[in-house]
Amino acid sequence: MSSPSHPEPDSPASAPDQHRSYAPDSVCCQVLTVSDSRTPQDDRSGDLIQQLLSGAGHSIAGRAIVPDDPGAVSERVLAAIARPDVDAVLLTGGTGIAPRDSTVEAVEPLLDRRLDGFGELFRALSFQEIGAAAMLSRALAGTAGRTAIFLMPGSTAAVRLAVERLILPELAHLIGQLRR
Repeated sequence: MSSPSHPEPDSPASAPDQHRSYAPDSVCCQVLTVSDSRTPQDDRSGDLIQQLLSGAGHSIAGRAIVPDDPGAVSERVLAAIARPDVDAVLLTGGTGIAPRDSTVEAVEPLLDRRLDGFGELFRALSFQEIGAAAMLSRALAGTAGRTAIFLMPGSTAAVRLAVERLILPELAHLIGQLRR
């Protein structure tokens, strides 16, 4: 019989801790800003993603601004997935409903598995901040092989919400599971 501080190996209370034991200390990330108008000088959302990841002890394999073109976005994501040092690809921009917003269409076919909870939770948390306009976001996450992929809106407020509240708390855990 186990004590409360040491639950049985198969008990539900120990499952999250057991899963987190596979988590790496640091995750290597590629940051992509999807935009026709951003430049390296004014890419505030890309800057914020890099700052938050680095501040949490994760490394940045590279950063790029990609035109809001499905072919260009797919090509950049596939290149990142192919790199053995890249554990996660974080994209900002192109997830709305404007005619040029095509990040979801470019990336979704590349996913082996969708993580529907990311988009659901992002929209629920966003609703608390901006109201019903949250339903216009097509934020999405999934996996491609052993790489996690996150698609976020282009605003810094949306990036901060997604990275701080959803991605950082589970990023290492997610990558640990993909490496098993």
